Amino acid sequence: MSSLHQFLFGTYPYIASAIFLFGSLVRFDYAQYTWKSDSSQLLKRGQLRWGSNLFHLGILFLFLGHLVGLLTPHWVYEPFLEPAHKQLLAMVSGGIAGTMCMIGLLLLIHRRLTEPRIRANSKTMDFVILFWILLTLSLGLTSIYVSAGHSDGSVMLALSDWAQRIVTFRPGAAAAIAEAPFVFKLHLFCGMTLFLLFPFSRLVHIWSGFGSVAYLVRPYQIVRTRRLGREETQ
Repeated sequence: MSSLHQFLFGTYPYIASAIFLFGSLVRFDYAQYTWKSDSSQLLKRGQLRWGSNLFHLGILFLFLGHLVGLLTPHWVYEPFLEPAHKQLLAMVSGGIAGTMCMIGLLLLIHRRLTEPRIRANSKTMDFVILFWILLTLSLGLTSIYVSAGHSDGSVMLALSDWAQRIVTFRPGAAAAIAEAPFVFKLHLFCGMTLFLLFPFSRLVHIWSGFGSVAYLVRPYQIVRTRRLGREETQ
């Protein structure tokens, strides 16, 4: 195992995570007026509905699928789901969601590149993020074909072991995927780099989506109105 491999899959995940968390906090604290999605709906609606819906549905499913699939310990699902069957489930569901996400992403990229007003209002980071997601997604879809060559689920278990060692700060994370195919390693690197780029892009508005859940548990807001010279509480 080379020192580069050790750095990329043993140290780099913590660098990307730190920048992701603290970078988002610093941006929210010092640049709140930039904390927005910069929607281009008012500039042109064409392709937006299909592109945005397909992209968001696909990428949300992929994110949750990766989160649950990688971080769920093997002993939790072992009694009723063999690794090979779990891998097949991940390949099928991930392939469907990935294809949806890819179609939506390509529509959004085409729209941003070909519409002059949208392109003029786009920042360099907008294109960096779009094409980086495209690269990461392409590698993920490619890995499905590679997974078909080892249907026993061994690589999936190695990737899960790597992710669980990272989040629990246990040593040996890089060694867990030392023998994994190159396409998986490249996909992991691109995914981690996406988190590193997150605070510097419009993707920060995703935090607002999770934050809106707090409205479900916040206290009722008291509104007072004046009627017939008397205040009443509604």
